[in-house]
Parts: sequence; structure tokens; C-alpha cells
Amino acid sequence: MSSRSTLVQDGDLVQLVGQDHKNFIFRLYKGEQLQTHRGTLNHDDLIGLSWGSRVYSHMGKPFYLLQPSIHDLLLDTRRNTQIMYPKDIGFILLNLDIGPGKHVVEAGTGSGAFTTALAYAVGSEGHVASYEVRPEMAALARRNLERVGLVDRVTFKIKDIEQGFDESEADSLFLDVINPEAYIGQSKAALKPGGVFGCILPTVNQLSRVIPALKKREFAFIEVCEIFLRYYKTIPQRIRPTDRMVAHTGYLVFARSILTPDAGDNQYDQDTDLVVEDAEQDL
Repeated sequence: MSSRSTLVQDGDLVQLVGQDHKNFIFRLYKGEQLQTHRGTLNHDDLIGLSWGSRVYSHMGKPFYLLQPSIHDLLLDTRRNTQIMYPKDIGFILLNLDIGPGKHVVEAGTGSGAFTTALAYAVGSEGHVASYEVRPEMAALARRNLERVGLVDRVTFKIKDIEQGFDESEADSLFLDVINPEAYIGQSKAALKPGGVFGCILPTVNQLSRVIPALKKREFAFIEVCEIFLRYYKTIPQRIRPTDRMVAHTGYLVFARSILTPDAGDNQYDQDTDLVVEDAEQDL
């Protein structure tokens, strides 16, 4: 990712933001140029400057030189499919308890936006196993991870998850596939006891298939939600919501893998049933 130095260095991933918020994210290399509709900038002229500097193209157009945030990198992901939005990703990372050192499994790599977020969150001590059945998509995701310097934290696997996952003690697992209810058993086998499961679904009728499948495989504490995001105009004289908002992108489902209760353990059975009933009432 970006350097911790206060000065821009050769090889850094940088972001140039224009006055209209049009931005360009690229890696600096000595002797190269960035050509834009607002003029050309030489990489050599940017190396050695302080982050946050104002720079100008050969046409005199201003830009600010910044370190791209993970939010910026996700939105800038080169894609062949719809990527997951940052508004969902942040909430998912917290609910899956993703952090430094965690070992995470995902299925449905796609263009690799969520993979990028996972790799960033698990840190240098963690790891991500990412499954995809389409080789061309896995190749695109790999290039996107290489671009931001996080590819060494990810193992890309071209495999149909109907055959099961290679992992058996994952901390968390997330499915971004068409029919996640078909892979709940495989997910259960890949998670450690108490591990966190999650998936995203575009339509509400899919929930009626996923939730029973989770209960059948001894998942509990099931939660379903969706997230809406509205920005506001930042003009002091007329602060109000922007004309557009990021509304429904998908239903998020989370659950915990629990151990099958022993026969005759009535208290345990009752507690588990309460969890199931609570989840049904919340829906």
C-alpha cells in the first residue's frame, strides 16, 4: 500500500485529485508521465514532494497529491462484474470480526474489490483464501491485488465450492455467490467452531432459502440487514442531502457456527431455540 514517509517516493501508489474531484490513481515511476484531459504531469516532478501538495499539469490545471485510501482503491477497482460497495464492506468486516492475523475464506472472488478489503484488514500476519470458478475473473482479481501491493496475503483458488473448501479452521467465511443456500454445509466444514458466516443476497426471496439452510446446519444468532447511505452537500449556505443516494445493494446475512448439542442437553437446546425464535421475530 502507501508509504509511511511524509514525502512521496518512487514506486508509491498515489492519487491526484482535481478541482472537480476527478481523480487518478497510479504508481509513480521515474521517467514516466500521466496524461489526462487536464494536461500532462511528469512523475519526476511529483517524487520528493510532501503528501497533500498542490501540483499543476503542463496546462496549468491544479491537482492535489494524496495517498489513496482503501475506500478510494475499492471504488477504483478495475471490474468486469458489479463490485461490493464500501458501505456494505465496512459493516461486513466488523460483523465477520476481520482483523490482523485472521484467516478468512471467501467464495465469489469476482473483480477482487472485497478481496482487497479483506487482505487489507487481515494485515501481514493474516491470510485470505479466495475461491472462484472463472479463471479469467481470478486473473483480473490477482492483477487488482498486485496493483495495490496486497497479493501476497491472498491465495486464489479456481475451484467449484460444491466440492468443499480446502480449509477447516477458518475464523470467518463469506459467500458472494448466486445460491449460497447450496453451500452452507461446505461452509460449516470450513469454519472453526464459533466461526462467523456471512453472505450477500440481492433479493428478499433468497432469504427464505438461506435462513432454513443455516438452521439445518446448526448455525445460530442469525441476523439479516441492509444498509442505506446518503451524502450531504457541503455548501454552507444550503446544506442538504445530495440528489442521489446509495440505496439497496443487497441483503446481508450473518450467523455463527455452533456445535451440535448433546442429546438430552435440554437447557442447551432451549437456548439454541431461543436464538432461532429471536431471529425469526427480527425478520
